[in-house]
Amino acid sequence: MDIARISACTYPMREHTCDYALQVLADSGVRKADLWGRSPHFPEDANDEALAEIEAASERTGVAIANLGTYPGGDFSSDEPDAREADLAGMKRTIDAAARLGCRSIRVRPGEGEDPGIIDRVAPLMAAGAAHAEEAGVYLGMENHGGSIAGNPEHALRLCQAVASPFFGVLYEPCNLLHAGVDYRRAFDQLSDWIVHVHVKDGRRTDEGFQRVHLGEGDVDPAWLIEALGGIGYEGDYALEYEIADIEPVETGLRKWVALFRSL
Repeated sequence: MDIARISACTYPMREHTCDYALQVLADSGVRKADLWGRSPHFPEDANDEALAEIEAASERTGVAIANLGTYPGGDFSSDEPDAREADLAGMKRTIDAAARLGCRSIRVRPGEGEDPGIIDRVAPLMAAGAAHAEEAGVYLGMENHGGSIAGNPEHALRLCQAVASPFFGVLYEPCNLLHAGVDYRRAFDQLSDWIVHVHVKDGRRTDEGFQRVHLGEGDVDPAWLIEALGGIGYEGDYALEYEIADIEPVETGLRKWVALFRSL
């Protein structure tokens, strides 16, 4: 795997500054960041000064900002029109910030909750966001995650088809799907036309519950993932999402993930 296709999430360093997080990535051999979309890495309403600080940290560390792990779109399912419109305006500001930082994509939320009944309300607003994103050259990805309609492949597919934009789709996350009891390979087949970004981590289902483990030690097959995404012409990054600081600190553990992924 070409190192240029590998990025890593700064979420595990959310208690530290953006500078620190980017330096950990650089020390691990990663040159792209999936930047956590909340303070202290990326303020929810990032102004010019905040964006300049991120740009400076990126230049100092040599780590580009490839994706913003932000949260716009949650209020698209709100009963309040003002809340929906305010969230759309916030999404457009986030898209503009991403374009300035040179990001390929941002993470969005497809409303709140798992009820597919919200799709008809969410879709027009998401389509408006996607139109703005297309002008900026930024993709919008909803993460396959429990508690969201994106955690259900059928519901996620319905929303993608309703929005009908090549700049809106799925942040494919096989470990999240596995955790939810979903066959991540089957989900890939269902959503392959709509994958705009990818998170990579590992875990396994046990009698004691779901356990997150080092990459390559669980039930997610990273070699299959690379082959499957290559087969659909995926051009984005593979963002390593290190969330096992209870097993090993990210400062040392992420290096192992990078080495394994580069060997595939």
